Amino acid sequence: MAAPLAGQAGTVLRDLALRSARLRGPFPTVQLTPRRWLNLQEYQSKKIMADHGVTVQRFFVADSANDALEAAHRLKAKEIVLKAQILAGGRGKGIFNSGLKGGVHLTKDPKTVEQLAKQMIGYNLSTKQTPKDGVTVKKVMVAEALDILRETYFAILMDRACNGPVMVGSPQGGVDIEEVAVTSPELIFKAADQIKKLYNLFLKIDATQVEVNPFGETPEGQVVCFDAKINFDDNAEFRQKEIFAMDDKSENEPIENEAAKYDLKYIGLDGNIACFVNGAGLAMATCDIISLNGGKPANFLDLGGGVKEAQVYQAFKLLTADPKVEAILVNIFGGIVNCAIIANGITKACQELELKVPLVVRLEGTNVQEAQRILSESGLPITSANDLEDAAKKAVASVAKK
Repeated sequence: MAAPLAGQAGTVLRDLALRSARLRGPFPTVQLTPRRWLNLQEYQSKKIMADHGVTVQRFFVADSANDALEAAHRLKAKEIVLKAQILAGGRGKGIFNSGLKGGVHLTKDPKTVEQLAKQMIGYNLSTKQTPKDGVTVKKVMVAEALDILRETYFAILMDRACNGPVMVGSPQGGVDIEEVAVTSPELIFKAADQIKKLYNLFLKIDATQVEVNPFGETPEGQVVCFDAKINFDDNAEFRQKEIFAMDDKSENEPIENEAAKYDLKYIGLDGNIACFVNGAGLAMATCDIISLNGGKPANFLDLGGGVKEAQVYQAFKLLTADPKVEAILVNIFGGIVNCAIIANGITKACQELELKVPLVVRLEGTNVQEAQRILSESGLPITSANDLEDAAKKAVASVAKK
């Protein structure tokens, strides 16, 4: 809320910030491998918050219309909100292939909850953030609807410029801090308490972001986190096993889940040139330069940092399994990655998979001379490139020849 971000809450935030380094403690010496982002449904995030003392709406989760009806009766609420559970945003304005409009509905009648759930569960919901055909809804959240007297935005996130967590708050209208301090001073303390709990949650679960929108106040003076998004530090999986076990992969493409088994990140696109890279920034640059040279990327597959030969082999299996792929561009900058390992993985994959499409390779960095020797002595039809521009032009040209 606007008021809690000053005064009493401001002191709280400063005290918490001073404690953050001690609470997190030193990290053990472990080898960290970049992983795919953790995806949690709304109900999972809210359960985590509730388990840490943060106030959220009372809710139940249902995977059938009968369960939704039972949940609505168990809530004994004056009004109920029914929310389709998918990972994409824009649910409220989405459309189901059952004909139902909207993935979020308010009602006072439990029987209406049942009727709505019948048109949600098992059907695809399309929003501005889903694929064209939408995403199948497998669960719904049946929650107590609360009136919101005032809505605000509140977030805690890691900020490199500050070398630690920062807190961001934005008032969305309502009474100013002076009036709140006079008319309802207890609200300042209530909100400060919620902020403390959110901050402790942020530290305890190794979050990189906790975003609450809206962070609201009910007419009864209750401060509630009505909707929240939590992002996690994927490198902390080794000590957050319970949370990471909740990862919802059901909405991923099968190839994305297969890639994740080998600590690879796969993003499918609609072109015909596969991009095999290390690092998301390099992946985007590679896709861009292919497009600038008249080509279209079919996908990009990110190796990350701690790469092994076996990962390179699996990466080629995934890329060549895509029928759209007519050429493969390998673009590796070997900082952490040893280029010789990449080269050995490439030659093994080409030989064992009997690669049928043109392969353009650009390697730079650690052990690159050895990598180039391995490729040149392999006797395989691999086209080497001097730089990214050269690689993109050669990859586009190889497709044009077909």
